[in-house]
Amino acid sequence: MPSLRASAVPLPSASRLVIAVTWAVAEPWTALTVAGMGGDTCAGTMQALSFASGFNTANVCYPAGSIYGDVVRNYLQFATRYSALLYHDQLKWIPPEQVTATVAAANSLGIGPIYYFGNDEQKREWLPRLCRGEALASFGLTEPNAGSDAGGSQTTAVLKDGAWLINGSKIFITNSSSPISEIIIVQAKTGQRGNGKSELSCILVPNKTAGVTTKVMHGKMMWRSSNTGELYFDNVKVSEKNFVGKRGEGFKQMLSTLDRGRLAIAAMGLGGAQGAFELALAYAKERRQFGKPIANFQAVAFKLADVAMEIEAARSLLYKACWLCEQKRPFTKEAAMAKLYCSEVMSRAVNHAVQIHGGYGLMREYQVERFYRDQKLLEIGEGTSEIQRIVIARSLGCL
Repeated sequence: MPSLRASAVPLPSASRLVIAVTWAVAEPWTALTVAGMGGDTCAGTMQALSFASGFNTANVCYPAGSIYGDVVRNYLQFATRYSALLYHDQLKWIPPEQVTATVAAANSLGIGPIYYFGNDEQKREWLPRLCRGEALASFGLTEPNAGSDAGGSQTTAVLKDGAWLINGSKIFITNSSSPISEIIIVQAKTGQRGNGKSELSCILVPNKTAGVTTKVMHGKMMWRSSNTGELYFDNVKVSEKNFVGKRGEGFKQMLSTLDRGRLAIAAMGLGGAQGAFELALAYAKERRQFGKPIANFQAVAFKLADVAMEIEAARSLLYKACWLCEQKRPFTKEAAMAKLYCSEVMSRAVNHAVQIHGGYGLMREYQVERFYRDQKLLEIGEGTSEIQRIVIARSLGCL
């Protein structure tokens, strides 16, 4: 019987997974390592977490300075350098769940808006703890009736007596309802423009503010150990100082935030495709049928060849988009292309990987089953594949 299974490792006894992420910058690449757990132990633990229904607090340890500026420089090394996004590629054996999803969302969706659009006071208050991994920030964008139509937000914010009064709800918000979730960047309707469209703005709302209710969402097919929550705002009152950037620029801020977030999603797709491919390749070389390894059959070998080719193409596309971002050049189109292609490459890779595993690929004890489930969100989160095609088409002068 084939032996390529996930290690049978139970959840940590304290229900606490501690993973320290460290890196050393060396031009032009950034080397990243995962300390505290290694190899089979880490993969086995993540396999167990993928069937858990709750979030296990992950302490992601960043190098931190004494002031927020030092912390931000370390964050930028991690989140905006194209080489640093190799993090998700290097962790190909770990599904894009608690580690990759939590860190990616914490950086691009949580820290990013505060760093790029917040004022100095907001940065000093929030960035040190967020960059050290002591707290999590979330981006309150998606609503029950505002998914792909992100500009259709119905959450309202009314300025009254020097404070914003917020009412509404959000859904599918990563990192919003965990034990260490502390701040939400809320996109809300703050008025009406002359053309009849909503004026959208972003406001910082601490999780513990009176009137804020968070609810953990359970029953997910994938990413079960990543925190996903619903948010409810009932006459939530926050200071006018909590405004992020200028009034009416919320939609612009959202688009910029999603561009960077799409690079992280693409990196998850690339790393996941690589991981699924390597599992399938190793299995095909070990599994014997008709007296020889199934890798020697053309039907199997051609699947592996196709996936290997697409992974290399995806890697080049992603790295170009990340390089453009690092160079402060326009990269919206390339980010959409990378997110779309890498997520769909992973889809094809995991589909072939399960097919190569046969019946074993449908069993929980084999890691490839987890990859198969986890992939789907990459084609939906931070802009569906359909939305990415719209972004690309518009950049070509179409639509």
